Amino acid sequence: MIHKRWFQTIVAAILVSLLILLLHEIQFFFAPIWTYIGAIALPLIGGGILFYISRPVLQFLEGYKVNRILAILIVFLLYIVAGFIVVQFIAPIAQQQFTRLINNLPRMIDMFGETITYWQQNQDIIPSQFDSTIQNVIENLQKYLQDASKIIINVISQLIGFVFALVLVPFFLFFMLKDGDKLVPFIKQFLGKRTGNSFEKLAHSVDRTLNAFILGQMTVSIVVGLLLLVGYLIIGLHYSLTLALFAMFMNVIPFVGPFLAVIPAILVAFFQDPILAVWVAVIMVIAQQIEGNFVSPNVMGKALNIHPLTIITLILAAGSIAGFIGLIFAIPAYAVIKTVITHFYHEWLDSRNTPDQTQ
Repeated sequence: MIHKRWFQTIVAAILVSLLILLLHEIQFFFAPIWTYIGAIALPLIGGGILFYISRPVLQFLEGYKVNRILAILIVFLLYIVAGFIVVQFIAPIAQQQFTRLINNLPRMIDMFGETITYWQQNQDIIPSQFDSTIQNVIENLQKYLQDASKIIINVISQLIGFVFALVLVPFFLFFMLKDGDKLVPFIKQFLGKRTGNSFEKLAHSVDRTLNAFILGQMTVSIVVGLLLLVGYLIIGLHYSLTLALFAMFMNVIPFVGPFLAVIPAILVAFFQDPILAVWVAVIMVIAQQIEGNFVSPNVMGKALNIHPLTIITLILAAGSIAGFIGLIFAIPAYAVIKTVITHFYHEWLDSRNTPDQTQ
């Protein structure tokens, strides 16, 4: 019986459950480890993201026989120039537009309430139960907006904390660019030949997955942000730069990001001129069609191959557990875990087939 697969599965499930219970009971032992991981997590993740963004530039420079240290310094110089451009030219305009948007928010709320009230007074079609529901929404609109403001403030506070943690990112980035390609050979030398080759293959698979996601998602977000900015400027939408930047950052969240990005733009357009809300929706559809049919297939391809329903489920779960940070990192974390599991599954299949091939 012990050779039956169902029995082995039950035993494995029991052992895993016991292991989880044991880890829960001795979690105090791991508290210092988690504290250490939490302290370096953000700089490590930030440095890793910039590493994947910077590596193509580094490889390009090294292709022209530029010394690696000099190439890294050039990469840092490019980041400084980009930061200067953002702070000097883009940030003041975005800050001014954001301030105007916040100052005009009470007036927008009043206009929305007046519009609904006028509409209620001049129609007799909507049943009374729906009319009372609309009235309840109007009465609680301020509360809804306050709750939404708390969510936005929470997101901004998390981003501010993330920015403070980025102080160490340049140090992590420097050593990742300098010695990143030495990590896998260093670990491989302590493993056996077969295990070392398997580890090297796994490391390259994870590297390709992260590279596809980070570079792909960044490129997609920038392209969508630029397309929306051009479209918003053409139709004369107020706060166009701020709304386009918001859309660009929201597009970092796969699948649901574009839907979140268009909501503020549609609301602003509706209060500016109701017909503009339709044009904003049209611009978003055009931008997403260009992104879905031309940008993503060429930039990301099918490297992740994650079903949209899986993405939605992961984002809902990660958002509930870890908030905004969870929304950003849920998909790449899942992609890496999927890559690792797939690798070991194929290794297991190969190990089962090897005896048959040698006979």
